[in-house]
Amino acid sequence: MTEFLTDAAWGTGVATIDADGSVLDVWFTELGLGEAPAGLEAPKVDTRNPAGTTSKGIVVSVVSLAEEPADTADVYLRLHLLSHRFVIPHSINLSGLFGLLPNNAWTNFGPIPAHRVGEARLSLRQSGQTLEVKSVDKFPPMADYVTPSGVRIADASRVRLGAHLAEGTTVMHEGFVNFNAGTLGNSMVEGRISAGVLVGDGSDIGGGASIMGTLSGGGKEVVSIGERCLLGANAGIGISLGDNCVVAAGCYVTAGSKVSLPDGSVVKAAALSGKDDLQFWTNTQTGVLEARSRSGSWGELNEALHSSQ
Repeated sequence: MTEFLTDAAWGTGVATIDADGSVLDVWFTELGLGEAPAGLEAPKVDTRNPAGTTSKGIVVSVVSLAEEPADTADVYLRLHLLSHRFVIPHSINLSGLFGLLPNNAWTNFGPIPAHRVGEARLSLRQSGQTLEVKSVDKFPPMADYVTPSGVRIADASRVRLGAHLAEGTTVMHEGFVNFNAGTLGNSMVEGRISAGVLVGDGSDIGGGASIMGTLSGGGKEVVSIGERCLLGANAGIGISLGDNCVVAAGCYVTAGSKVSLPDGSVVKAAALSGKDDLQFWTNTQTGVLEARSRSGSWGELNEALHSSQ
C-alpha cells in the first residue's frame, strides 16, 4: 500500500466558474505545504468572461494530502503542487480525480464545458469574435498554469498539468509527459512518459519510445526508469529498469515477455524488473528477446542540451 504525505496544503488563485456554479479550473498564484498563512485572502477577481464563464478569486485548503481529493479545486491544487515540484509523483493521494475533473474545451477564452462549445461559439461570432479550441480534455497543458525553472519544452501541449519536470529536463517536440509522472533529474524526453512513470537522473527516452503506465495496462504497479538509462528509439517497456540499463531501439519488453539469458535459461521479463546494469535487445538473426549484463556508459546525455540558460 502506498504511503502518502500527510502534510496539509493551501493555495490562493483564480477559478473559472461556469453559469451553473461549477468550477472548471483553478490557476493558483500562491500555494504551499503546511497550514495556510494567517489572514490568507483570495485574489480580488470577479470578472465576466466573453465565453459565458466567470473568473473569481478562491482560497483552497487541504487538511491532509493522504486523503482523497474532495472537489475540482482540491484536485487542481494537487496538480499544481506536482508541477511546481513541491511534491513528487506517487507521494500524494489522487484517487478519484477523473470523477472530479470536468471535461473542458480549452480555448483562447479559457475553459468551457465541452457540451457548451457550440453555444459559446455562436455567442462569440455574434460579437465578431472567433472561438479557438486547442483541446477537449480533463487536463490542461501544464505550461498554461506552471512554468517550472530549468526546463525546455518544445511543444507545451504535450505536457499535462500535474507532470513533474526536474531541473535539466528537455522535452522534445514528440515527447509527452502525463500527470503524476515525470523526471527526477536531467533527462531527455523524446518519447512517452505515461501516467505514474518516474524517470531517474541522466536517462534518455528515445524518439517514439513508450513507457507503459498505470493507465495503459500497467495496473497499479509503478513503472520506473533508474539513473543513466537509455530507452532506444521506438523501444518500449512494461517493467521497471534499474540504474545503467539500455533497451535497444525497436525492442519492446513487457512483464510477460520471454527473455533469453546468457546461460541459456529463459525467464519472464518481470523477473528482471528493477535490476541494474542490464541490456535488452532483439536478436536480429533469431528474433529472440535477449538480456545480458552490461558495464560502462552508453554515451550519457549531452550536457549543453539540458541547460536552460
